[in-house]
Amino acid sequence: MNKDKYIAALEISSSKVIGAVGIAGKSGQLEIIAVDQQKSTDSVRYGQIQNTEETFRLTNFVLERLERRSNIAPREITGVYVGLSGRSMRSIPIDVSLSLPDDTEISEAIIERLRSNALDTDIDSSLEIIDAVPRIFKVGKTETHRPIGMMGNGVSATYDLIVARPAIQSNMRRVINDKLGLELKGFVVTPLATGYIALSEQEKKLGCMLVDIGAETTTVTIYSRGNLVYFATLPLGGRNITRDLTTLNELEEKAEDFKITFGNAIAPATPSQVKVGRHKQSDISNIVVARAEEIVTNIIEQPRYAGLSEADIPEGIILCGGGARLNGIMELIGKLSGLKVRMASLPHFIRMNDSNGQGMDSLQLAAIMYAGAEKSSDDCLQMPAPQQPAEVDEVDDTMATKTEQKGQKPRIKKPSFFTKFGNKLGRMFTPIDDDDEGDELN
Repeated sequence: MNKDKYIAALEISSSKVIGAVGIAGKSGQLEIIAVDQQKSTDSVRYGQIQNTEETFRLTNFVLERLERRSNIAPREITGVYVGLSGRSMRSIPIDVSLSLPDDTEISEAIIERLRSNALDTDIDSSLEIIDAVPRIFKVGKTETHRPIGMMGNGVSATYDLIVARPAIQSNMRRVINDKLGLELKGFVVTPLATGYIALSEQEKKLGCMLVDIGAETTTVTIYSRGNLVYFATLPLGGRNITRDLTTLNELEEKAEDFKITFGNAIAPATPSQVKVGRHKQSDISNIVVARAEEIVTNIIEQPRYAGLSEADIPEGIILCGGGARLNGIMELIGKLSGLKVRMASLPHFIRMNDSNGQGMDSLQLAAIMYAGAEKSSDDCLQMPAPQQPAEVDEVDDTMATKTEQKGQKPRIKKPSFFTKFGNKLGRMFTPIDDDDEGDELN
């Protein structure tokens, strides 16, 4: 970051649309100055937009409220960074290699060729490659995390291909580019960006697991020796508990209140006989505990699927996401896994200066913003163009403006192409192109 700039970001998830504006300082600090959100129920399912019109309405409302803030107006949001996550998102480890003449110095261009080979890997046709994250390189027979500058007659690497269904990106483009008329500055793989700001270098080097419990999905990323080694998305989240509670003949909104107010992931030693409205508190507890134990059991099984043991993640489990706020969930994970557990928090170089954002789970949004700030020197906000003077219509000799009617200023700006990104964030961004504009909504 070589200058102060405004950054705007969106997280469009199964439970909410949340947007924020921040100021990225040239010293690497990020100050979040405005946050707004709208609840969403059925327009997004498992991270994929199902109803583009409803998502547009919610997102536009959030952006307009942000633009009306006194510390933003009269600036207009013209571009945004958008986070990507969802049920179909996971990693596929692959090995690629290049043969080179004897005593070749490994350059950035050679590593880029290696990565291009990884991105060209044939995968299931129902998925698309979003990113290729290097796990480990080998120059000759020597393993390294920093191959550039080394000498050898060959280089190979293990990459984790981050893959997902094509509709996750294409439906986002429909909303951001086509309906809102904004410039899509870039996609950010949210779990990777969150790991970048929420985990310490020691945790990633020694071994740790980041768990993001969302409304309908739970994302698990495991790090070892400083790199990502596993990425999976489970189709379980906090809304599963809420929907289980609707079996008590309650609407989802009331069931959510029961979960937040009376729910606990750990069963009480003695069943409570207290009544909550027309229900026994013990009935609520039984439902919450049963589903919470299922979610946690699936979480703590992930190291085994990655071919790892408890000894490989001595730094334990770091929790984030709205579902991680369920009473007792952290204690339950620690009890069943035998690992230490902590809650993730904003790092010292990111400041939340909007009181509206203090009570929200804004870590992921901050991660998207920070990744955007690192990626480009472009501003996401612009001052409005000076209003042109009204012109006289010479035909009827009356004053008539040829500008648009007041209050109907569109958000139309021709989107640009998102260029290649090769910096230290491990290439968390993906190219913006028009190849899948014809994808069907799923």
